[in-house]
This record gives sequence, C-alpha cells and structure tokens, in this order.
Amino acid sequence: MRTYPVAENPDLIERFFRYVKIDTQSAEGAEAQPSTQKQHDLAQLLYEELCEMGVQADYDREHCYLYAVLPGEEPALGFVAHMDTSPAASGTNVLPRIEAKYQGGDIVLKPGETEAERIVLSPADFPELLAHVGEDLIVTDGTTLLGADDKAGVAEIMNLLAYYAAHPEKPHRTIRIAFTPDEEVWRGTEHFDGRRFGAKEAYTVDGGKLGEIQYECFNAASAKLEVAGRSTHPGSAKNAMLNAQNIAMEFHAMLPSQERPEHTEGYEGFYHLDTMEGGVEYTVMKYIVRDHDSERFAQRKAYLERVAAYLNEKYRRAAGGKDLLRLTLTDQYYNMAIPLQDRMDLVTRAKELLRSLGVEPYTVPVRGGTDGTVLTYRGIPCPNLCTGGYNYHGRFEYASVQEMEACAQLLILLAAV
Repeated sequence: MRTYPVAENPDLIERFFRYVKIDTQSAEGAEAQPSTQKQHDLAQLLYEELCEMGVQADYDREHCYLYAVLPGEEPALGFVAHMDTSPAASGTNVLPRIEAKYQGGDIVLKPGETEAERIVLSPADFPELLAHVGEDLIVTDGTTLLGADDKAGVAEIMNLLAYYAAHPEKPHRTIRIAFTPDEEVWRGTEHFDGRRFGAKEAYTVDGGKLGEIQYECFNAASAKLEVAGRSTHPGSAKNAMLNAQNIAMEFHAMLPSQERPEHTEGYEGFYHLDTMEGGVEYTVMKYIVRDHDSERFAQRKAYLERVAAYLNEKYRRAAGGKDLLRLTLTDQYYNMAIPLQDRMDLVTRAKELLRSLGVEPYTVPVRGGTDGTVLTYRGIPCPNLCTGGYNYHGRFEYASVQEMEACAQLLILLAAV
C-alpha cells in the first residue's frame, strides 16, 4: 500500500461522505443559475460548517456561490471547487462505502441473484484499479455516481480551512476559497465574482489521479444542429417527404468517425454527438467540439459549417428554395495554457511539494475544462490539482482514501508560509 505523510485530517473522509450524500446534480438547458435548486443544500451545509470553524463566509444565495477567507500573510492564495455533479449519472441516494485494503480483483458493488443483476467494478474494465492494491477505496452500490468530481475537492479544501483554523500558530498565506455551481454544465463561472473571491492566483482542485497537475485544456465549443423536414404519409412519400432524422444522420455520417471521443486521447480533439431527438418534421442534434490546438479548433468549426452548407445546397430545390439545416456554434472556453505561460511558478511549486510527499508529479492535458479555464482568462491564473478520484461521471466512480489524504496535505503545504 502506498503511504504518504499527512497532516491532521481526521474528518476528511467523514466530510466527503457527508457531502456526497447530498444530491447536487446540475441540469443542462436551465435558464436560471443554479440550474437545480438542490445545489443550495450543499452550499448551505458548507456555509454552516465554515461559520462553525470561525471562517468568514460569503454566500451568494441568488446564484449559489460560496466564498470564504481565512486571513494570513499576503498575497492571498485561492482554491476553487465545484459543488454540482454531472447530469450523466444519478446523484440521488448515493451510498458510499469503503472497500478496505483492496486486494485486487473484482469489487462487487451490488450483489444479485443472477450475473446480469450483479454490478461489479473490475480491473478487467478499469486496469487502474490494480495500482491501488492495499489502499482503502471508496465506492458506491453501482446505481449512482460517487460525486468525487468534485466533492473530493470540496472536502479537501474544507479540510485545509479546518486545519489552519484549528492551528492559528502555524503561519499561512491568506486563504480564499470559492465553491461554484453548475461547472458540469459549463456555467461554473457565469456569475463568479472575482471581487468577492479576492485572490489573484489560485488552483482549482478538480483533477483525478494523485500526482496530476493540469495547465492545458481543450478549446471548446457547442454546436446545435436543427433540421426542418416535411412529413407526408409514408405510402405516398415519394418525392414529397423530407425526413429530418435522415438528413441529420447524413450530417453526422459526414463527420470523421475516427475523431469521436471513444477513439481519441491525449491531445487529440473530437466531435461528440451529445444528444439527438426529434422526428420527421424536426430533429435537433447537439454536439460538443474540442481541440487543444487553436488552429485545429477553428478548422473543426469551419468543417461543421461546410457540411451544413453542403446539405442545404443539396436539399434546397426539394425544400422549395429554403435551407433545412441551421447550425449554431457557441464558443465555451479556450486553452488556458497560453495565459498560464507567464505563471508556471504555480505549477512548479505544486510539483515540488508533491515530490516532498513522495509523489512523482506529472502533467497531462485536461480533456475537458475546469472553472479555472475561464478564471485564467479573466486574470486569475488557475492550474488544476489532483483530488484522488477516478472514473468520473459514471456509476463506476471511486476514490482512494490514501490519495485523498495526500491531496489534502498538498493543499496545506501550498498555503503554508
């Protein structure tokens, strides 16, 4: 079992269990922020816990942002984590438990009378499990996600504040924190108040495997394709029907199949069909478009526009001179590596402290985005740190107790003077 030097954090895992049991799943397409009111349930609990610690807290009850400050030496250092969990899997009735001293092999999350009913976390599907032999793993019953993304980060930041609040004799920088809503639906910084946050440099605590430090991310856009069709009776449809579903599938078929998420890794970008719904008269498909390279990112968006234009031209005569396809592209965030080039000291410091814990650091590109992506472009440089969680956004999510403890210690060291 891997062990790391840790400070006092007897409540870290207890906190984590408390937080993951609160359903904070966000929702796409909502107009209001937060996108779900239940995110306030966790924000209110955290606010109360901060007040009990004696930490000055500032709760934006309208938009569900929670800020706090623990005074120390200047300049301040900020830490950011998000409270919501992904819409991709249920966050209702999360039942966390510890698989103590994992010995390898399958972990039965939920037994069943038949093989089909059993839910198993297996190294055959997730080989990374075997790197945790001897560690204590936090899992669920396999019917929900765990919520380590990003309640592990929330718990580790709360542990940081609790540690220094309980040890006023230990010098530390002024610690400023922000817990955000709706990060999973790309709205985590929509109403983020930099003045209330108060830090000019920070870390998001929203990564995965212990040792990961991330300062590169995708350039990201959403693409919404709307296809108008014309419905007729199938028995007399020849030269009359325009099936919006078929035209939408034709559009999708023109995108390179090898450039889908399931076929890409590292710095490889992709087109991802996220949702598709509709019928003969109207069909809508929503994509996310990703690439680390800004030039290739622009080329991807331009290609989508060319495909839509081609199909509009193809069907214009049959549609009576009208365009059947309407494509809406919206940029979401950009690769934070460019503005972080001048603040690599934040990355270097985190690497040094990980090594002091006996952990060899490494950098990997974020195949996604964090709140720090947008904050970095707003002038708050914000690399991303590991939390000790794995298999995010699904029911096979798990976290390592030992890695979470090491990540919590990393935050304590980063804030120390």
